Amino acid sequence: MDWNHVEQDLPSAVPPRPLPYPLTFRLPAGSIDCHLHLFGDSVRYPLSEDRTYNPAEFGLKDALEMHQAMGTSHGVFIQPSVYGYDNRLLCDSLVACRERGLDYRGIAVVSPDISDEELERLSALGVCGIRLNLIFSGGLRWRDVVVLADRLARFKWHLECLIDVSTFRDMEARLGSLPVPVVIDHMGHLAATRGPDCPGFAALCRMLKQGRTWVKLSAPYRLTTRGRLPYSDVTALARALVNANPERVIWGSDWPHPYIGIEMPEEDMLAELMQHWLPEREVREKIFRDNPRKLYGYPAFVKSKADATH
Repeated sequence: MDWNHVEQDLPSAVPPRPLPYPLTFRLPAGSIDCHLHLFGDSVRYPLSEDRTYNPAEFGLKDALEMHQAMGTSHGVFIQPSVYGYDNRLLCDSLVACRERGLDYRGIAVVSPDISDEELERLSALGVCGIRLNLIFSGGLRWRDVVVLADRLARFKWHLECLIDVSTFRDMEARLGSLPVPVVIDHMGHLAATRGPDCPGFAALCRMLKQGRTWVKLSAPYRLTTRGRLPYSDVTALARALVNANPERVIWGSDWPHPYIGIEMPEEDMLAELMQHWLPEREVREKIFRDNPRKLYGYPAFVKSKADATH
């Protein structure tokens, strides 16, 4: 593959496992996958020179097949760091979804000097927020978010943060000062060994209780010290977040699980892990379905008689 004439000594992401059939776990009807990535042909969609890894090519067709098998009705594409400010693949995929009659949303990475016209164009395509990524290189920095915040509020966008809450200084004050809702990716992205008593994680729980911050139960393999499912050392963190405020927790697959250093998980087993973390059916329905509909502006789900029996 052409890596855009950039040094090729970067680590390469491995592909996800093929989805097994039949699924061992059924998602609640109307579930939404709030976190997945798309990686296209590197000639049509050049990779950023300021990237951390080389991705495996998995695009919209693969994502929709995964969602069909999983039973998710909607999804949110998150701009990966390897494309920097170039949102063309994200935008093209949102257009293709609309042409198929599918309602997907997107989280972009934009330059601090982006025009209002471009923000309007992105909004019309289904983009509803930007991503601050302080884990991987190739995107916005905190100072950029401060510059953009008031403009994001005018467009009713939100901020999604890939940060390590154990090292992000003054998190409550800094994120709490923003005029937009904040979503924290991957349960705060701290090492599971820090535990729920870690000051940064405790601060995240307080922010959830206040009701303006959201968190994703996603990518437990990025927190664990265990090599494979069920990532038992992450359980205490997941349950602490839900206990803090189950109305502000959402779920994402993090498909195709780019650039992880342990055994590649299976999609249905990741989803089934939520049943272990969330034994109450009503709570699972909130996190998989009802909460993300509020955050991303989807219509409320109306249960059918068939849904009510499961």
